[in-house]
Amino acid sequence: MKIAIIGTGNLGLAIAKGFITNNAVTSLYLTKRDISSIEKWDAYKEVTTTSDNREAVVKSDILIFAVQPGHFAGILEDIKELLTEKHIIISTITGFKVPQIAEIVGDDQFIIRAMPNTAIAVGQSMTCLCSNTAGEKRIAIAEAIFNKLGTSLIIPEGQMQAATVICASGIAFWMRLIRATTQGAIQLGFDAKEAQELSMQTCLGAATLVIKSGNHPEAEIDKVTTPKGCTIEGLNEMEHSGLSSSLIKGIVASYQKINSIS
Repeated sequence: MKIAIIGTGNLGLAIAKGFITNNAVTSLYLTKRDISSIEKWDAYKEVTTTSDNREAVVKSDILIFAVQPGHFAGILEDIKELLTEKHIIISTITGFKVPQIAEIVGDDQFIIRAMPNTAIAVGQSMTCLCSNTAGEKRIAIAEAIFNKLGTSLIIPEGQMQAATVICASGIAFWMRLIRATTQGAIQLGFDAKEAQELSMQTCLGAATLVIKSGNHPEAEIDKVTTPKGCTIEGLNEMEHSGLSSSLIKGIVASYQKINSIS
C-alpha cells in the first residue's frame, strides 16, 4: 500500500511506527512543516519525509490526516485538486466531521474518519471508523489497515466523540491506573522497577483474560474473590472511596469537554 501521513506529530508518528514495525506499507510518505524532527525516518527504504503535502498526495493512494484541527481545512483546500478516484481520505482529527470534509473535497470522495490511540505504535490500538456513503465502498481497506495495528470497529459518526474519550483519552486513564497500582506496590515494599513490572503485566493479563475468554469482567473477578478474603476487602474499600464512580465521572467530564470545543 502507498500511504501518506499528512502531519507527523505524536499520533502521526505512532501510526508510522505501527506501519513500519508490522511491515504494513510498500511506500510511506511522512509530512511535516519542519521535517528536521522526522528526517531520521528516511533511513527506512520505504519512507520518504517531506514538507510538501502535495507531493505526498500525488505519490500515495491512502491519505491519513493527523494535523491540528485548525489547519485541516486549509490543507484540504490546498490538495483537493490533486485528488483522484484512487485516493482514500482517512481523517484522525477530533471534531472534524465527515460532512465538513466532504464540503471541501466533494462527497464523491472516499472519506473515512478513524479514531485510533497511541498504542497503534505497538500494534495494539483500538480504532473506531465511520465514513460517508462513498467511503463505505472502501472502509474494508481502512479496517484491514487498522486491524494490522490492533483492532477496529465501525460505528455511526454520532458515536465518534464518545469513542475519542473511551479509546484515545482512555489510554491516559489506564496509564493513571497503572501508575496508581505501581505506587501501591512500592508502598508494600517493592522497588519502583519491580512495582511497575508487576502492575503492567497484571493489567495486560486482566485485559487478555477478558478478550480471550469473552467473559464479563465480573465473572473473572468472581474467580479471585473468596468469602471474607483479601481481594473483596480491597475491592469494597476502593468502591467505598468511589473508584467506579470517579472513573465514570471522569469519562463523562471528558465527553462534555470534547463536545464543548468541537
